[in-house]
Amino acid sequence: MTSDRSKNRKRHFNAPVHMRRKIMSSLLSKELRQKYNFRSMPIRKDDDEVQVVRGHYKVSKSARWCIMADMQNLVERLEKAVGRLEAVSHASDMHCGYGDSAPKGAVPYVQAFDSLLAGPVAEYLKISKEIGGDVQKHAEMVHTGLKLERALLVTASQCQQPGGNKLSDLLAPISEQIQEAIAFREKNRGSKLFNHLSAVSESIQALGWVAVAPKPGPYVKEMNDAAMFYTNRVLKEYKDVDKKHVDWVKTYLSIWTELQAYIKEFHTTGLAWSKTGPVAKELCGFPSGPSAVSGPPPPPPGPPPPPMPTSSGSDDSASRSALFAQINQGEAITHALKHVPDDMKTHKNPALKAQSGPVRSGPKPFSAPKPGVNPSPKPATKKEPALLELEGKKWRVENQENVSNLVIDDTELKQVAYIYKCVNTTLHIKGKINSITVDNCKKLGLVFDDVVGIVEIINSRDVKVQVMGKVPTISINKTDGCHVYLSKNSLDCEIVSAKSSEMNVLIPTEGGDFNEFPIPEQFKTLWNGKKLVTTVTEIAG
Repeated sequence: MTSDRSKNRKRHFNAPVHMRRKIMSSLLSKELRQKYNFRSMPIRKDDDEVQVVRGHYKVSKSARWCIMADMQNLVERLEKAVGRLEAVSHASDMHCGYGDSAPKGAVPYVQAFDSLLAGPVAEYLKISKEIGGDVQKHAEMVHTGLKLERALLVTASQCQQPGGNKLSDLLAPISEQIQEAIAFREKNRGSKLFNHLSAVSESIQALGWVAVAPKPGPYVKEMNDAAMFYTNRVLKEYKDVDKKHVDWVKTYLSIWTELQAYIKEFHTTGLAWSKTGPVAKELCGFPSGPSAVSGPPPPPPGPPPPPMPTSSGSDDSASRSALFAQINQGEAITHALKHVPDDMKTHKNPALKAQSGPVRSGPKPFSAPKPGVNPSPKPATKKEPALLELEGKKWRVENQENVSNLVIDDTELKQVAYIYKCVNTTLHIKGKINSITVDNCKKLGLVFDDVVGIVEIINSRDVKVQVMGKVPTISINKTDGCHVYLSKNSLDCEIVSAKSSEMNVLIPTEGGDFNEFPIPEQFKTLWNGKKLVTTVTEIAG
């Protein structure tokens, strides 16, 4: 009896399937049973682990851990399978179409870019809207460029990279948006928020990182550094005036710093394209072509002009024949004229003059306009604002009039200077610089220390250039009136001229004065039987 009772207490588990399901339900927690339905799943059967004791089912701890581990692995496999099914289903709906978002979990770098848009970009747009004006308009252009870039990221996550011109066509909308943002700054040089516009204009090219390989991250950093020249001006101007502009600088620069971190994590050596799927043809979410971000199409052309009146050749010939026939009548041509009575003649009847209106005179003869009188004055041209600033590695000196003692003293070897449309102005460039270009200037006085490259003078009049240090080459093109003062260290300078006149080179003397030597303007060319020989004419020498 005792042995039978012990057998009943410790008999091996050999229950049917519905009993095993009951044991499984008792092992799983309430939360797991609500989240996952495992009623149709078999449990692990082990005679040594699952036993019936006093009519109740008892499972050892080792058996529980084994069952739970199997269930956990099964849950993970199910979640991965569901994720893949969702990704395939969503991709089939929007594959290179016009969907607006990527499936969650399928493309992590698109989700990370969305976080960038929802974070610093959204804050930048908010503050720009509060500032308003040109800053808000510029911010909308930046936002459009970022949305185009997101569409490209979605495309890259679903399609393979195209090659050659097809890739350029795919990147064209982003490139056009970058150019639009840059042109907006150029069109609004007179804006009170010009430094804000310049900061965006100098750094918006960072959106082109998608076409840079193998190091797009440093490229974005370089564009960010270019913006800091103008953001520092904004901070200096508004630091103690309006904190809103200070916050604007911080949020805008944070966009590019966050983008650098994003690129480092997901696109270290360049934009990551999908290895599967079709070759990309257009941006997902935006139609291809320039109409993606442009306005409505232009209106249709007007109707064609009305047809010109035509006459047949027979009518023309008939009228000409009748005219010649009348002319050939000779004296008989006057027989068809009617006699005019005296009461119809004005010199016989003065009352007719009072009844008739003023006599119409013929056109007046041409007379030359009086001196000093302009019958059709031209509209006054808009005066461009004066400019003296460093953009990247270029010093820009533009539209300066009647200004003396302009000085650029913070120069570097890699920098260049561009002087444009300056009138009656004096400029001194200190230090060593790479090159200098003078374009369309009048009565400009330029003094510089050292130039390692070339000094170019183009389309100018009455320009005086003085070298304090050394310069290897001076080029003069399409210029009337140019005086070049050389130093003792620059006597070996090469001077190249073309289409210019009234050029003089002044050489220093021991006493500190200068001797003036004209550059020849007239030449004589002869054919010697084999080639043309050109020499300076005596009148010019």
